Amino acid sequence: MQRTKFFLGGALILAAVVYLLVSSTQASAEYFMTVDEVKAKGGSVVGKSLRLSGAVLGDTIQYDSQTLELTFDIAHVAGDNTEIEAQGGLAEVLYQAVNDPTRQRVTIHYVGAKPDLLRSEAQAIVTGKLGEDGVFYADEILLKCPTKYEEAVPEQAAAAN
Repeated sequence: MQRTKFFLGGALILAAVVYLLVSSTQASAEYFMTVDEVKAKGGSVVGKSLRLSGAVLGDTIQYDSQTLELTFDIAHVAGDNTEIEAQGGLAEVLYQAVNDPTRQRVTIHYVGAKPDLLRSEAQAIVTGKLGEDGVFYADEILLKCPTKYEEAVPEQAAAAN
């Protein structure tokens, strides 16, 4: 009898621990998506924590230095590195995304300092939530510039000396 109570108590504790782990993981889960995936899922991803990637459309960048509000659009870029390499590398993929008017786009809204690397054809990886208005409200912006900007860095450093 004692042994049965012990095993039953242990099973209840184990079930509670498993439940807490699963529920906390789901609550803090962040889904990595492309622009096309967000557009396809529509309302089902509204309000969920997402990490979204795309190519910055330079002519859409608007920044208000008084309110620190930044808005810009990003265009769809494949999320698979193998596919990016097959299409000619990151610089080529970003260039094609920015110059293709048929690509899906999402408007990003961010409040904070404007990142120095924010420019046309940069790859933006934004973390935040999609609003019911279709605007992505970012909490964090990471930018990855294509190699054509990286190649210019040594020349800029040499010119500064």
